[in-house]
Amino acid sequence: MENNVIRIIGVPIDLGSGRRGVDMGPSAIRNAGLNERLERLGWDVEDFGNIEVPIPETREIKDERLKYLPEIVQVNEQLQLMVSGAMKEGVIPLVLGGDHSLGIGSLAGLASEGRPFGLIWFDTHGDYNSLDTTDSGNIHGMPLAVANGIGAQELTSIGGTKKKIREENTVIIGAREIDIQERKMLHQSKITVFTMRDIDQQGMQEVVAQSIKIAAQGTEGIHVSFDLDVIDPEEAPGVGTPVVGGITYREAHLAMELLADSGCISSMDMVEVNPILDNRNKTAELAVGLICSAFGKRIF
Repeated sequence: MENNVIRIIGVPIDLGSGRRGVDMGPSAIRNAGLNERLERLGWDVEDFGNIEVPIPETREIKDERLKYLPEIVQVNEQLQLMVSGAMKEGVIPLVLGGDHSLGIGSLAGLASEGRPFGLIWFDTHGDYNSLDTTDSGNIHGMPLAVANGIGAQELTSIGGTKKKIREENTVIIGAREIDIQERKMLHQSKITVFTMRDIDQQGMQEVVAQSIKIAAQGTEGIHVSFDLDVIDPEEAPGVGTPVVGGITYREAHLAMELLADSGCISSMDMVEVNPILDNRNKTAELAVGLICSAFGKRIF
């Protein structure tokens, strides 16, 4: 990037999930000392506050297959503009969630700049559902599919282009709970998926090395979208959709440290922190630590 600046954008959204609480995620992450710790690493931090998001109690669900669709579209349109603006100015957008439906706006903002980017998506889930495959109607299970041009037109058209990602430069790391239809669709795509079995067999170092190679090939940077539920609930209890058997604390930090070493990170999301389910802000503090590792914090 042209400047040594990180621009923080909060998206206190829980409209895309089936459980309340992740709307408080950006505040919890800030409260864990994010801005100060990034500044100690030598970054100039611009905190642009939070995008205004309506709360579910003030809205009516009009379609059970796409819950809160108009509201989620509105929020992601705002986020798209803010991420695009940051990229235009040569600063790094760091988006704090909130549920993972915000990934729609993040990726749309990056794509609207026209510069090729790779994507590494840390997540327990595939987030590759659509109107035709969803069981829950929760849009936080759809952002990766939407970014690949699959889903409701209201979502895929955000940012003006239909397809936001290059499949061949997109990697999922840490998957361990993928719906049957998602699995079929991902197999039909060129997206690379490293499951927990791959991490167990190959080790996180090798998985991340392969992921960086895939995401960086022919691109000008890598967007990292990190869902805290990829980490085992023992280490990250404050997430909306916990699944046992996730990556460890050290595996998560190693992944971020290796990405920092690559020098390829051009933007980042940190999502799905739910303080209601957390233990003394443990998950938010972990989120801050991982962000700092991604942006250069070293053990020695």
